[in-house]
Amino acid sequence: MEPTFSSNEYLLVDEISYRFEAPKRGEVVVFRYPRDPRQFYIKRVMALPGETIAIKKGAIYVNDQLIRENYLDEFRLSDATIDPVTMAPDQYWLMGDNRANSLDSRIFGAVDKKFIIGKVWFRGWPADKFSFFQVPQY
Repeated sequence: MEPTFSSNEYLLVDEISYRFEAPKRGEVVVFRYPRDPRQFYIKRVMALPGETIAIKKGAIYVNDQLIRENYLDEFRLSDATIDPVTMAPDQYWLMGDNRANSLDSRIFGAVDKKFIIGKVWFRGWPADKFSFFQVPQY
């Protein structure tokens, strides 16, 4: 999830909110890897249930609208193209912020809500990066 999060950071994950509300675009979630639920991953929500996502030369389109991701730099983008995929009623499209090197929904497909554990809420370590996580505005 570089540059947003790096290895050895201490994050607090809100595991309660998703019992009462659905994940939102831009939130960073922790989830169980669908192909091996013993593994946990951290990725950003890009498409919600019922939405259609497509990737054209690295740019993300949801329901034919370009998603501007000002939090990413060009170094971390990829030039991938993915044909449109429509999410089922309980599925989310999750992507890492280091797009050029991320194992995410482009590889393993949409993720069912049952695999999502919670959203990243707070970074407590290292001390110089102490912060609450803010969801970007699209």
